[in-house]
Amino acid sequence: MSGETVITIIGNLVDEPEMRWTPAGAAVCKFRVASTPRTFDRQTNEWKDGESLFLPCSVWRQQAEHAAESLQKGMRVIVQGRLKQRSYEDREGVKRTVFEVDVEEVAPSLLRATAKVTKTAGSGGQRPEVQQAARQQGAASAGDPWAQNMPGTQPAGGGWGQQGGQGGGYADEAPPF
Repeated sequence: MSGETVITIIGNLVDEPEMRWTPAGAAVCKFRVASTPRTFDRQTNEWKDGESLFLPCSVWRQQAEHAAESLQKGMRVIVQGRLKQRSYEDREGVKRTVFEVDVEEVAPSLLRATAKVTKTAGSGGQRPEVQQAARQQGAASAGDPWAQNMPGTQPAGGGWGQQGGQGGGYADEAPPF
């Protein structure tokens, strides 16, 4: 959307990611990221920490499940999303304003760590009992971009999922470089 404030934060997770489901069955994972600026003091020849910024973050649906499984407290992460401002009145009647990030992308930082990425079949970010009902009905997740290239399915047209070089595509097992 035009006029939204897109922000990228690099920092550490302050809490363990908390996974919940909405009454409609959509998954949401909440976590807080602390980002602390550092500056070099030439007089003392040392790095100095600035004031930490703590931002609550929410990630939704299938990505919420992936975040809850993959991230843990203390981990350095890169978060990109839309900065939102929300005002409310607390129990004492005092008006408060909070800033939150509606997460588009979240990933572990590889500055001082390694990670192994694994594609998932996907659950669509639904409550486990909703997932089970969908499996029993034989429904495929329409919102899962990887579903068309799952083993045992034929991809529509050329692309990455085709074997044997047909249609100019590449198999997932053999990257094009």
